[in-house]
Amino acid sequence: MEEFLKEFGDYYGYPEGPKSIKEIRDTEFKRLDEGVVYLDHAGSTLYSELQMEDIFKDFTSNVYGNPHSQSDISSATSDLIADARRQVLEYFNASPEDYSCIFTSGATAALKLVGETFPWTHESNFLYSMENHNSVLGIREYALGQGASACAVDIEETANKPGQLASSGPFIKVKHRAVQMRNTSKLQKEESRGDAYNLFAFPSECNFTGLRFNLDLVKLIKENTETTLQGSPFCTSKRWMVLIDAAKGCATLPPNLSEYPADFVVVSFYKLFGYPTGLGALLVRNDAAKLLKKTYFSGGTVAASIADIDFVKRRESVEDFFEDGSASFLSIAAIRHGFKLLKSLTTSAIWMHTTSLSMYVKKKLQALRHGNGTGVCVLYGSENLKLSSHKSGPTVTFNLKRPDGSWFGYLEVEKLASLSGIQLRTGCFCNPGACAKYLALSHSNLLSNVEAGHICWDDNDVINGKPTGAVRVSFGYMSTFEEAKKFLDFIISSFVSPSKNIGNGIAVSGRFTQLPSEELECKESFPNYFLKSVTIYPIKSCAGFSVNRWPLCRTGLLHDREWMIQGLTGDILTQKKVPEMSLIRTFIDLEEGLLSVESTRCKDKLHIRIKSNSYDPRSHEFDTDANILENHDEETRINDWLTRAIGRQCKLLQYCSSNSKHCMNRNKSPGLCRELESNINFANEAQFLLISEESVADLNRRLEASKDYNRALEKLSPYRFRPNLVISGGEPYAEDKWRTLKIGDSHFTSLGGCNRCQMINISNETGQVKKSNEPLTTLASYRRVKGKILFGTLLRYEIDAKTESWIQVGEEVNPNTE
Repeated sequence: MEEFLKEFGDYYGYPEGPKSIKEIRDTEFKRLDEGVVYLDHAGSTLYSELQMEDIFKDFTSNVYGNPHSQSDISSATSDLIADARRQVLEYFNASPEDYSCIFTSGATAALKLVGETFPWTHESNFLYSMENHNSVLGIREYALGQGASACAVDIEETANKPGQLASSGPFIKVKHRAVQMRNTSKLQKEESRGDAYNLFAFPSECNFTGLRFNLDLVKLIKENTETTLQGSPFCTSKRWMVLIDAAKGCATLPPNLSEYPADFVVVSFYKLFGYPTGLGALLVRNDAAKLLKKTYFSGGTVAASIADIDFVKRRESVEDFFEDGSASFLSIAAIRHGFKLLKSLTTSAIWMHTTSLSMYVKKKLQALRHGNGTGVCVLYGSENLKLSSHKSGPTVTFNLKRPDGSWFGYLEVEKLASLSGIQLRTGCFCNPGACAKYLALSHSNLLSNVEAGHICWDDNDVINGKPTGAVRVSFGYMSTFEEAKKFLDFIISSFVSPSKNIGNGIAVSGRFTQLPSEELECKESFPNYFLKSVTIYPIKSCAGFSVNRWPLCRTGLLHDREWMIQGLTGDILTQKKVPEMSLIRTFIDLEEGLLSVESTRCKDKLHIRIKSNSYDPRSHEFDTDANILENHDEETRINDWLTRAIGRQCKLLQYCSSNSKHCMNRNKSPGLCRELESNINFANEAQFLLISEESVADLNRRLEASKDYNRALEKLSPYRFRPNLVISGGEPYAEDKWRTLKIGDSHFTSLGGCNRCQMINISNETGQVKKSNEPLTTLASYRRVKGKILFGTLLRYEIDAKTESWIQVGEEVNPNTE
C-alpha cells in the first residue's frame, strides 16, 4: 500500500471528495465485505446501497404514473422525465438547443434506432473503427441492405503537437480495410446525385482494451474529410455524420459535446451507476434528428391518427417522435439518484481513482517473470503506462503464458478466479474486431475456429496454439487497492512459476501441476489394490446407489446414467443448476425390473417400470421401444413427481440408442469421448469414474493443513466425487499413470484424468445442500494440468462378447502402466 500511495496517492481514494474510498465502501457497499472482489465494471458497475435507499425512499414517498395524460400525477411524472433529460444532457455538456435526449431500452436499442432510421442510399458509406462493439457492427446490416457500402477502419495517431490545428496537417490517420457491398444492381440504376449522407462510428473508449479514441475525430471527419480519409475511396464523400458509442467511456470521461459535436451519442445507465438496467439513451443533434426516417408510430408518438383511413399526424418534438410507447418512467426517475452520486464525486476524480488502480495493475503484470526469465503476461492496448496519459480507461486486458511460451486458456483463469472470489470477464467482450486485431487472428484463423465449433461464450479458449479471447479486469468508482492487490496475488500464486522444478510438474509459488512421479512410486512394483465399492447413478446428477455386484454392458454399468432430467426450455438439468437434485435418491431392483426414486419433498416414492430382460449385457442390443413410457398418463405422472421434487417444471428423458459412441461436451454439443470410440449413456465424458481412497485421504490432509480450513467440516468422502468405482490400496494418485487395468476378469482402458468442476463443491451429507469453494480450490493448487483440474480416472470397459460380465466388490484390481 505504501508503494502504491507513493506513486498514486494524489489520485487514489478521492482525497478532495466528500467521502474517502474507505468511507464509501464502509457505508455504501457493505455487501462486498463477504470477500467478493468484483472486477467487471466495464460489463456493469455496481449500485450503491445508499443510492438504492434513496430510490426506495423516493418511490415510497411519491406517486408516479403514465405520463401520457393530463392528470396531476401524470403531469408531475412528465416534469420528472424532463428533468432527467436535462441531467443527461448536462452530464455530456450538451445544450438543449443543440441536442435532444431520447430514452431507449439500452445502448444497443439506441444504436439500432440510428441504424434503422438513418437516411441510407446506395451512395452512402458506413465507416466504423475495428474496435467496435457488435451492437455497432449491427448497423452495417441496415447500410448494406439499402445498397450502401460499409468498411472497417484502423485509427492511428501520429505525433500530436500542442496547439496543432486540423488545417495544419492531420495527426490522426484513418486506414481503411476491405470495402463491403451487397448485390444492389437495382438500386445502382439510379442516377448519382452526390447528396447522400454517410456515417462514421467509433467508441469513446474501446471495451476490449480500454484505449480511448481522440475525440478530435468528430471535427476531422465532419470538417476535414478529404485529408482525414486521404487515400481511401471515401475521401471525396461529403455530408458525414458521426456516432460515438459512449456506453463504456462515459463512466469516467464522458464526451464534451459542446467541444466535440457528434451527431449521435449512446449511453447505458447501468454502466454509469449500476441501476437501473434496461435503460439507455440516444443523444442526437436536433438538426441530425430531422434527417432520420422513422416508419413506425405508436402510442405517445402521434398527435392524431384515424383507424380506417391512411392518416397520421406525428408529434413534432424529437423525444416524442422517437420514443415509442410509454416511457420507463420509474427507471428514468431512478437515474436522478445515480447522477447525484456521480456529481458528488465528480467524473474527473472517478477517472483518477480508477485509472490509478488500472495503471498499478498493468505495471505489476508487465513486470512478472517466470523462474526461467520469460514473461508471464501479455497486455493488450497498454503501450503508454503513464497516468498523465488520457489514452486509457480503467481496464486491463491480457493473456497469460506458461514458462514454455504456450498460453494459459482464459477459461482456466476465470475458473480459478471464481474459486478465489474474484469476478472478472473473459472472451472477446462482444468486440470481434478488437479481439482479432490484438490477438493477431487472421480471417482464416477466425473462419477455421468457427468451423471447429467455436462460438461466443463457449469453452474453446485456445485453438491451434492461439488464444481465441482474453482476460479483462476493470475498475469502478468504488474499487479499492485491496481488491487490486488480491487480484495480483491470485495471478502470482496461480500462474507464476519459480525456477525450481518439482517432479514432473512445474512449481507455481508453492502450487504446482504435480502428477505422480518417482517420489510417489510404491516400494512394491505391484501393490495390492481391490475394489471397495460399486455405485450406479440411474438418473444423471441425482444420487446413486451402491451394490455388491452388478452387470456390465456396452455402456458400462447396466442402467448407469440411462435417464436425465430436462427443463421445459430444452436445457439439461444438473446439480450445478439445481443443487437439490443431489437429494433425489434412486435404486434399481433388477429382478423386479423397477426403478425407484424418492425425495424428501415428495410423500410417496416414484416407481418406474423397466424391462431389464430386454437387455443382453454382452451385446447391449435391445428393443428401443422397451423402455419408452407406455402412455401419456404415465409420462405425466413421472414428470409431475419430478417437478415437485426439484421445484421446477421438467421431464424425464431416457437414452434409447445402442449405436451412439458420443458424449456431451460442456457446451452440450456432441463430441467424441476422448477421441476414442466408446458407448455411453448420458455421462459427460466416459463410462466409468474411478476414485482412489488413498487419493481422497491425501486431499483431506491437504484440506486440514490449509489455513482457511473449517475444522467443523466432515472429512471428504470418495462419494463426493460421484464415482462408479472406488478402489483401496497403493499410493495416492498412482492411478494417474495407469494405462489399462483388470478388475476381476473384466478389462478396462484409462482415458485419463477427470476434469473437475464446481459440482464437487456441493455438499449434502447432512441432508441439506451447501456450496463452498472446496475441495476445488485446494485441488486447483496442486492438480492443475493444462487448464484442467484433474481428480479421478475415467475408464472405458473393453467388452468381451463371449462372456456375460459382472463386477463385484472385493475383486482384485491389477493395473498396467505400460
